Amino acid sequence: MKILVINAGSTTLKYQLIDSENESVIAKGLCERIGGTGQISYNKRDNTKGSETVELPDHGVALKLVIERMTDPNFGVISDLKEIDAVGHRVVHGGERFSSSVVVNDEVLADIEKCSDLAPLHNPANILGIKACMSLMPGVPNVAVFDTAFHQTMPEKAYMYGLPYEYYEKYKVRRYGFHGTSHSFVSKRVIELLGKPAEDTKVIVCHLGGGASISAVCGGKSVDTSMGMTPLEGILMGTRSGSIDPAIIEYIANKEGKNINEIMTILNKKSGLLGISGTSSDFRDIDDGYLKGDPRATIAFKAFCYQAAKIVGGYIAAMNGVDAIAFTAGIGEHDALAREEVLSYFGYLGIKVNKEVNDKCHDEALISTEDSKVKVYAVPTNEELAIARETVMLCK
Repeated sequence: MKILVINAGSTTLKYQLIDSENESVIAKGLCERIGGTGQISYNKRDNTKGSETVELPDHGVALKLVIERMTDPNFGVISDLKEIDAVGHRVVHGGERFSSSVVVNDEVLADIEKCSDLAPLHNPANILGIKACMSLMPGVPNVAVFDTAFHQTMPEKAYMYGLPYEYYEKYKVRRYGFHGTSHSFVSKRVIELLGKPAEDTKVIVCHLGGGASISAVCGGKSVDTSMGMTPLEGILMGTRSGSIDPAIIEYIANKEGKNINEIMTILNKKSGLLGISGTSSDFRDIDDGYLKGDPRATIAFKAFCYQAAKIVGGYIAAMNGVDAIAFTAGIGEHDALAREEVLSYFGYLGIKVNKEVNDKCHDEALISTEDSKVKVYAVPTNEELAIARETVMLCK
């Protein structure tokens, strides 16, 4: 089967066309700045890349241009739209309604729409992407794969906030968690590497990138995760504050004369690594500043790793042990310094880092020593492949 994977953001549309037989990527690309004059990038039949400035008034036009480039008679990677057997969509928020991926119909679309107030920047864009595919490829099944679904196995003690219960009853205010497709993909791979039955495993996945979340996976199921009702909760991130004392919001608003929307913009877009360092949200720049002795980059580096270690330690307690810790996403997969710093807090568990392997690792690897009591892996995530696999399972 050929599966088109769509990841529609508020002003972007990323895509991959994957051959499920050998899981190879046939096509991939990106539409940026949807809503006006934008950019489309794509690969060609001869493996070169194309890029054009185009008008992108909406997601429907963006998807139409993607399909035109994939099927172009001169450089396209497929000859006909009929070669696409199914479409898998990343949908950010499924609320409590969706605990697994689902084939889209009118009822499902309506339920996704009901979750839009939980993810107002993302779910409407996801819906537009689905509707565009249904219009351009009638009869081709569409599958929604939810960021939140993997974490729907969390128990009440893990997802409830200490707020009046009526807010949960009326508005479903609770922890949902995100990056679920990545946490599912990586934890499954770690369980394979451990060579044990899934039900006998305790795994912690550290998805560390511009957005960062950590999950506790016990018996193959998520039992806790660091992001909350929104992706703002958890450890500090590239531009997000992570968890803070809620009273800070009122305090800064009164001191600075700002309204709630302005404060939320600060917490989401001007905080985290960027806010502390004052220079960059990119962890490579933070590393560079830390190694050069820049004081604020050093605080940002240390705070990020310390907060990650605290959550990992808490999840070890929550599961009453751990078999393996996995690092994934941009920082987790590529930043040896950050991995080593996070793991430095766990000497009491008998975790020993194989420095030679860790320093050179940018792919899947066991980065702990053979005599380490807990195995530590770097595992590249592949959310698009995970979405394609879910789509195949539901459409075969």
